[in-house]
Amino acid sequence: MKEALEETFSDEIDFSLVKRRSLVSVVSLVSRSFLIQGIAFGSTFLLTIFLDPQTFGIFFLVSAFISFFTYFSDIGLAAALIQKKEKLDLKDLRTTFTIQQALVFGLLLVIFALSPWVKNLYDLSQSAVILFYALGFSFFLSSLKTIPSILLERSLKFNLLIIPQILETLVFNLLVVFLAWRGLGLASFTWAILVRGVVGVVAIYLIAPWRPGFAFSRQSLSQLLRFGIPFQANTLIAVLKDDLMTIFLGKIIGPVGLGYLGWAKRWAEQPLRFLMDNVSKVAFPTFSRLQDEKVLLQKAIEKTLFFLSFLTFPILIGFSMIASDLIEIIPQYLKWQPALLALYFYSFNSAWATISTSMTNLLNAVGLIKKTFKLMVMWLALSWILMPALGIKFGYNGVAAATAIIALSSLVAIYLARQEVKFDWLGSVAKPLLAAGIMGVFLYFFRPSLANLTLSLISRALAGGTIYFLVSYLFFGQILLRNIKQIIYEVRQRS
Repeated sequence: MKEALEETFSDEIDFSLVKRRSLVSVVSLVSRSFLIQGIAFGSTFLLTIFLDPQTFGIFFLVSAFISFFTYFSDIGLAAALIQKKEKLDLKDLRTTFTIQQALVFGLLLVIFALSPWVKNLYDLSQSAVILFYALGFSFFLSSLKTIPSILLERSLKFNLLIIPQILETLVFNLLVVFLAWRGLGLASFTWAILVRGVVGVVAIYLIAPWRPGFAFSRQSLSQLLRFGIPFQANTLIAVLKDDLMTIFLGKIIGPVGLGYLGWAKRWAEQPLRFLMDNVSKVAFPTFSRLQDEKVLLQKAIEKTLFFLSFLTFPILIGFSMIASDLIEIIPQYLKWQPALLALYFYSFNSAWATISTSMTNLLNAVGLIKKTFKLMVMWLALSWILMPALGIKFGYNGVAAATAIIALSSLVAIYLARQEVKFDWLGSVAKPLLAAGIMGVFLYFFRPSLANLTLSLISRALAGGTIYFLVSYLFFGQILLRNIKQIIYEVRQRS
């Protein structure tokens, strides 16, 4: 950790080190995801057996309220610290910490004061209100992790940053499943959230032992706010588009409809949580370091798009092809059958999000935060026009259909990003998409008539995966092998 701190306060690390650490960080994060997402996958599967759609809907609703307030705990200073070209000093960190804690304290007072109104508005039970309080307290605990996380991210030490995340995931998912199995319902989330928050804070301070301190520097604050305020404005729009929309939809489609949407969205976004989130987490600081090296930046973007497309598209298409059969394997899972159409719409949205998120990462990294702001305004307007309108007319399936329609506007994000860096986006995604499409067509028609449905699904999945990798090898096998060898070499050099 001492090394990371010294790098943070000294000259920027060189480009070869940026490249090596970026690759190592992506490998570390994806490796972590095999464990974390495996646990989360199993946890989600079991929870959707033990809990009913209404309980899920209430959890998503209450979580959306807290996420909405969480936005106001930062004014973009954390992102500004990561994006800043110049070296950081102690006053930057302590100024950020001081302002953030003042905001968090004020918001906690607001959260607790509003809880009776929220309870009456949605006719929530007392257990839902206690969950509301627990999420508020976890919001405070999360704020304590900000500065240590920034130090690790800026130094591209994601191999250390993943340790608290692994511990948090283990604790939360194991505890929530156990308590749900024991019949605690919403209280399962309450206890798991509190324990997860405490474990995360302790772990990150053991790994990155930064000593919290209060200070205020007007000069430091002014410099950070030049990037921070536009960045946070984009975050506000995302909050209005997602979390506030969830709160609003709770009155239109009700907790059960919200539960179906939450189920569909969660499964459709699993590849994004597993792959895109990890790559994006590294991409932003990496692109920021390369913002003045346009050739290197172009290559970094193209490789990011290629690997995200190569890994994400087949999962989304393959899962959509076999989802209806998967639901029939377990009798208790048939309650989610009404959400299948919503799952298909959200999967389409996730495919486009793979590309659009990379575009906004690029624009933010090179300081074009105003272009990102325009994109966010566009998505906000489309969301508030289409989702309520289709939700009122067609229910939760209408809301899901709206997300698929909005996803097509990602073409605008690609256009804006290519104005800054002339990367080959179509060449990066076309071949993986075509290979995944061929696999999808195969899975649609290949339905072996086996006596056991589970064996039939396993055979379809194995055959589909084989088809995808064979077609991929024909289309871009040599390029893929060369990139994999490069990643292995860089990881070995680092270790």
